[in-house]
Parts: sequence; structure tokens; C-alpha cells
Amino acid sequence: MRDFEAGGVAVIRKRNNRIKSATMGGFLAVLTACSGVAQAASYTMYRDPYCGCCEQWADHVRAKMKVAIAVDERQDMASVKDRHAVPSSMRSCHTMVIDGYVIEGHVPASDIARLLRERPEGVKGLAVPGMPLGSPGMEMGGERQAYQVIAFGPAGNRIYSNHN
Repeated sequence: MRDFEAGGVAVIRKRNNRIKSATMGGFLAVLTACSGVAQAASYTMYRDPYCGCCEQWADHVRAKMKVAIAVDERQDMASVKDRHAVPSSMRSCHTMVIDGYVIEGHVPASDIARLLRERPEGVKGLAVPGMPLGSPGMEMGGERQAYQVIAFGPAGNRIYSNHN
């Protein structure tokens, strides 16, 4: 009887280890899928084909966020901005759409990552109006202008971050 009990215990332990392994494997699969969802957001940049700073800005975002960016070249950028409700005072040279958010102009990748992480209520997007020197894609040696990233949307406009 003791041999049987010892063997029975061994069988139960093996089965418990298989259950633990299967459970851990399932957990890791779910965790991987959730991580993939964050990376699965599509990044589409609309730009005028004759603007060079847009590609430099996209390179900044690719390098910092480790994402692929689809580029859609359009000569009529005003229609893109109108379609995505970019306020006229916030417009710049390119527009990116990510997971329902609109990124207008030379917004740093760190601010985009923060937006996607925090998902603040009432914010449709971020904008850097104009083309300030020293912003991503507008690097000119050591020349820099202070600029602000503005959050816009149904909750109104507000300063999201300052860059000096």
C-alpha cells in the first residue's frame, strides 16, 4: 500500500506541475497579446510629398518609439486636417493618426508615448503649431526655440508640455 501511495503522490505532483505549466503558459500568452495590442496601433503620417522635415520627424518617432509608420503623401493637406478636426491655429506641416488620436506637427515622441499611456479624458490629439527650431525634425545645429505641445479636443485646448 505504501508503494502505491508513493506512486500516487508522484503522479499527482506531475499532474499539478503540468497544470501549473499550462496556467503559466496561458498567462504569458495573454501578457504577450496585451503587449502586442499596444504595439499593434497603426501609425499613419499624412504629409506633403515636397516637405523634408516630415520624414525627419517620422524617423525621430520610429527611433524613440520603435514603431512602423505608414506614410500617405497628399498635396491637399488641408482636407486631411479638416477631416481630423485639427484646429486651424494648431496646424503644421504633417498630421499623424494613431489609435484614434491626432498628432499635428513636430510633437516629441515622449509626449506621444505619454498620451497613449495616459489617454486623458477630452483630448483628441496633440499639436506643435508651426515649425519651431530644435523640435524633432527641425534640428538646425544648436539653434533652439522654446515651444509648447498643446492638447486639443472636446475638453478644449491646454498646454500638455513645455520644451526649452
